[in-house]
Amino acid sequence: MKRREFVTLLGGAAAWPLAARAQQGERVRRIGVLLNVAADDPMGQARVAAFVQGLQAAGWSDGLNVRINTRGAGADPDNFRKYAAELIALGPDVVLASTTPAVVQLQRASRTVPIAFVSTIDPVGSGLITSMARPGGNITGFVVFEYALAVKWLELLKEIAPDVKRAAVLRDPTIASGIGQFAAIQAAGSVGMELSAIDLRDAGEIEHAVADFARRPNGGLIVTASQFGTNNPGPLVALVARHKLPSVYPFRYFASAGGLISYGPDQLDEYHRAAGYVDRILKGEKPADLPVQAPNKYELAINLKTATALGLTVPPALLARADQVIE
Repeated sequence: MKRREFVTLLGGAAAWPLAARAQQGERVRRIGVLLNVAADDPMGQARVAAFVQGLQAAGWSDGLNVRINTRGAGADPDNFRKYAAELIALGPDVVLASTTPAVVQLQRASRTVPIAFVSTIDPVGSGLITSMARPGGNITGFVVFEYALAVKWLELLKEIAPDVKRAAVLRDPTIASGIGQFAAIQAAGSVGMELSAIDLRDAGEIEHAVADFARRPNGGLIVTASQFGTNNPGPLVALVARHKLPSVYPFRYFASAGGLISYGPDQLDEYHRAAGYVDRILKGEKPADLPVQAPNKYELAINLKTATALGLTVPPALLARADQVIE
């Protein structure tokens, strides 16, 4: 080979994409990510970033030895089916699925591609897995919380707003987790609160139901975890504010949006931990043998500006327990 030809070839090799060069020594693996929010949503981006950081800690780098394809379903239920099919068609080695609807559609698209889920409630009751210890099939992951957490929301409502005697529980009655969260709250009758349910389905119906509930005094709300709430935190918080109802929410982003108080898992930690399961699956372990795990970290957030607007004085003991106080 002439020297000029060799130099030209060498220069061309230096310009090859990193992924292409990685394939010289190892196969570039493919990971799909199906989010329950829009792909460009700041929450979604932060969660994917936490997941990618976890992968990097395990030695995986997007564009080098792994390629990550992300889809965001947002508020449109049909997008879960559409994007699940798209991701499976790409031939992924594993898919990260956020919430039960994402898992359901991915499972319908493939019974063999490994799926690691996050932000899912009651995967056994939803029929996704056989048991928490040995999930079976091609699915495992991390539950966002257990139903017992819903009792804590009721206790926090009573603690931050002692005059509340009636609580409306906003829940999605069409899914197992919506029924289970409300049932757990009903079972905690020791706080002496009159309970009722408001279905989280149609925005117009919700507004009418909340307005009707607010006509009587001493009322408060508990907003349970749901797909509707995830995609509408701002409108829900604004609706509650208009009717001046003390309310408890399941995730910190509600308090950041103006909600009074929230208590729930650290979702960024959940995505970071999920990267560990994806790493193990990429290295040959089967989802059926990886037990489903519960959260390690929970967050209590209080919005003092909202408390002041409601005429509430937050007990010092409650403030001292808060992980975030929004002023």
